[in-house]
Amino acid sequence: MSGSIVLFGPPGAGKGTQAGRITVLTGKPWVSTGDMLRAAVAAGSELGTEAKGYMDAGLLVPDGIIIGLIVERLQHDDASSGVLLDGYPRTIPQAEALSEVAVVSAVISIEVSDDAIVERIVGRRMDPETGGIYHVSFNPPPPEVSGRLIQREDDNEQTVRNRLSAYHEQTAPLAEWYAQMGLLISINGNASIDEVGMAIEEALSGAL
Repeated sequence: MSGSIVLFGPPGAGKGTQAGRITVLTGKPWVSTGDMLRAAVAAGSELGTEAKGYMDAGLLVPDGIIIGLIVERLQHDDASSGVLLDGYPRTIPQAEALSEVAVVSAVISIEVSDDAIVERIVGRRMDPETGGIYHVSFNPPPPEVSGRLIQREDDNEQTVRNRLSAYHEQTAPLAEWYAQMGLLISINGNASIDEVGMAIEEALSGAL
């Protein structure tokens, strides 16, 4: 498949895990917009310096800067057949801007019900000593560490549902936009990591 792949899904859908698998499958480098911004800032590039001004002020980095960073990233040798974009685009205007600078060959949407996302995120616990991540239901901690586990402040139901609401508001129109272009691949994320990975692999094999 010559062209970039867009990956999206609600917070907690397992995009990071699946992105690694897609990279192995397609050979396309995984490009997270957050990582890309941090790298540009660290490198002190012109766009990075511009982005830093917005980030330091607590403002959203404008789309024009993000697109500029994507254009730069596409010029790297490992991106000759496109990249796997994670975290961008999030809106139709962003997708329209992306379409002017990159060919998008497939859009993978990992779909997970809101209640399942809430259960996944609210049940997460972290070991502050080792950084290990556990889940009260799916991956219980061993007894010797359970007493020191902490829950991230934003891993509460109200915050998660607010984030999901914003996600649906932005992404539902985006998914429809890509569906009308025949690019959307909907994947049922209410399954095991391996099952989701196999479904993505099967869907992409038909497009590769």
